[in-house]
Amino acid sequence: MSELVQRYTASVFFDQRLWRADIQGSLAHAQMLCECGILSGDDFAAIKNGMQHITAEIESGAFEWKLALEDVHLNIEARLTQLIGDAGKRLHTARSRNDQVATDVRLWLSAEIELITQLLVELQRALLSLAEKNIDVILPGFTHLQVAQPVSFAHHLLAYIEMFSRDAARMQEIKARTNTLPLGAAALAGTSYPINRTRVAELLGMVNAMGEPQVCQNSLDAVSDRDFAIEFTSASSLLMVHISRMSEELILWMSQNFAFIQIADRFTTGSSIMPQKKNPDVPELARGKTGRVVGHLMGLLMLMKAQPLAYNKDNQEDKEPLFDTVDTVKDTLRIFAQMIAGEKDPSTGLFSGGLTIHKEAMQSAALKGYATATDLADYLVKKGLPFRDAHETVALAVKHSLREGLELSALTLEQLQSFHPSIQADVYDVLSLEGSLHSRTSLGGTAPAQIKAQIQRHTLRLQKE
Repeated sequence: MSELVQRYTASVFFDQRLWRADIQGSLAHAQMLCECGILSGDDFAAIKNGMQHITAEIESGAFEWKLALEDVHLNIEARLTQLIGDAGKRLHTARSRNDQVATDVRLWLSAEIELITQLLVELQRALLSLAEKNIDVILPGFTHLQVAQPVSFAHHLLAYIEMFSRDAARMQEIKARTNTLPLGAAALAGTSYPINRTRVAELLGMVNAMGEPQVCQNSLDAVSDRDFAIEFTSASSLLMVHISRMSEELILWMSQNFAFIQIADRFTTGSSIMPQKKNPDVPELARGKTGRVVGHLMGLLMLMKAQPLAYNKDNQEDKEPLFDTVDTVKDTLRIFAQMIAGEKDPSTGLFSGGLTIHKEAMQSAALKGYATATDLADYLVKKGLPFRDAHETVALAVKHSLREGLELSALTLEQLQSFHPSIQADVYDVLSLEGSLHSRTSLGGTAPAQIKAQIQRHTLRLQKE
């Protein structure tokens, strides 16, 4: 093979990160072969010792990765044979690189999904900590980016906690399907050796919630399936979309036109020529990296769309997008948790250096745009008007207020009664931001009592995770 073709077809320079999973899978396979009488006890002992030596070499950086050996699997096997002789050559009995790589990727991804799930929990805790401190802070809720109704800032943060909790649940569902053993399917048709695939699944912890081993049931599907990688990248794309939505709001809120928040300096940069600038680079870059992850999803879908059964060399192209998706998601979750809550003091357990909230700017913005107009309509309904009539009445009041340049709460009682005689002095309680906020007591609403209940629910849930 020419050097150009070697470089074109090799994967060792990116799939070497699978080395730990490769050794783990090989040891489980060797133990099963020994238990089934296919491999001698001496050979199994030699393989274990050899793998310990290789592990130490890789961890210390002394292991030599060779392009000519194509991938992580052949590099480790060649070094093992160099160390222990024929016993290393017997390790590949009853398996192929096809089922070996599928097993390695599944093992590696299962561990990464577990880490990502924990990072999602940490991000939710950061948001929850910020929400607890801002239950009574009022900001405008928007639809179409127009001021709609006043909401609690904590309520706004809890919306993202809901999104990220769904992301975590999706990750665990995908992990359950990822954690299924292909090893023993061999190249594509199974093997004639009397192996015990269920035992390998047990040794590798590839079990379901009830502790039962999970084994791929069709050898053709086992070596060619990449659904788990596509599912993971799909869930990661949705997770990053949630991050991107939050990023967009952080960017808007930090601009001078909103001035709702300030992001700590270590998450921002200045301008090369404009000394006054403080740019929200982290959320901007996260918004951009969302397109990167979604692109990986499209790439994996196109990779699989026309592949005949069973394994094809195309599948080597699954790793770089999958690896980059994992890296991008992990880094993004880590940095967002720090950016929102700040850093945790080990001695006190308290967070500092996170988002700075400008309460007055939020409240001032909520006073604009007639955010309590719906509350006035609800007030009239409670006085006996049909909602559509109340809606029309309030629309007239808003038009009058616009002409006068006044908020609804600034109109006199006499002016308000000119739109409907049932309006009384208690209307000003309804027209206040606080009154509006406290009135939204339905389940999931923005009233402080509801927010406190939701915070307690999330606190209890996250304590279990």
